[in-house]
Amino acid sequence: MKPSRIKHILERLIDQRWPAFIWGPPGVGKSALVKEIATEKGLELIDIRSSLLDPTDLRGIPAVIDNKAVWCPPSFLPSDTKSSGILFLDEINAAPPLVQASLYQLVLDRRIGEYVLPNNWWIVAAGNRSSDQSVVFRLASALANRFMHIDFEVSLDDWKSWAFGRKIHPTIVGFLSLRPELLLEKPGESPAYATPRTWEIASDVIHRFGTVKDSIDLLMGTIGEGPASELHAYEQTMIRADVFEKIVDSPERSELPKELSEVYALTAWLAYRANEERIRNAAAALLERLQPEFSVIVARDMIKGSMSFLKEPGYKRFIENHGDLFV
Repeated sequence: MKPSRIKHILERLIDQRWPAFIWGPPGVGKSALVKEIATEKGLELIDIRSSLLDPTDLRGIPAVIDNKAVWCPPSFLPSDTKSSGILFLDEINAAPPLVQASLYQLVLDRRIGEYVLPNNWWIVAAGNRSSDQSVVFRLASALANRFMHIDFEVSLDDWKSWAFGRKIHPTIVGFLSLRPELLLEKPGESPAYATPRTWEIASDVIHRFGTVKDSIDLLMGTIGEGPASELHAYEQTMIRADVFEKIVDSPERSELPKELSEVYALTAWLAYRANEERIRNAAAALLERLQPEFSVIVARDMIKGSMSFLKEPGYKRFIENHGDLFV
């Protein structure tokens, strides 16, 4: 499932008791998605790295009270019966079998030993698949049968919606629009390879150094040599920012890009600054001048950058004339 669909599903299920398990490769945003839902819903989030647990960490340790042995639950589990939140069991299948066994009762019965999970807490788990070349243990069938299982599918459209909000460098957004297959690569012999997580790191690197050229050696150690080299080549052929400014200053008369790579570069630059009114006005004016299929790309990414673009008169006119292209 695409991240947007997973988010919709989790938000609909959040007030029921059955736990969910999100499967996907490392670095695609499984943990970030759960944190985003908790933040937007105003819920407390307890993130437990299952791979770091010992079997006794969940059950707690015994104490003698009134000549009876009583299990003292760990402090990281929620105890306030009036609280509400998400108990996130990350890397659950990276935990050894004994730890997984200690999770059985917590996941199914919402209790472990004498501890009871408060009613308004929901359990969500996440883990990598063995095919992702991650260190994982086989998820015990008894534990697996306690979850609703969801496969995380990387989506460039969903990623771009997130990327514009996070101010991912427009050079990266434009490049990945042209080369979407590089958003997520399978790990190889090199420890550096492209994932949504490493592209975010690469964006921070470029923001700090200014250009891909000035940070190419570090980028090779972040997203891998192949993607970094292609990104460098893309930057060298990309339209300069001063050309973008001239287009914005005179959207009705300026010379427009004709190559797809140039359109993606312009679109990423515009959407990156979509919160500026002058940028939205210029982008709306460009819709009638670009080829319709290119205008659709601009319109969609501008909406991802700022929903205010929907109010632009130029966008409304374009929809009236070419709304069928959005189907």
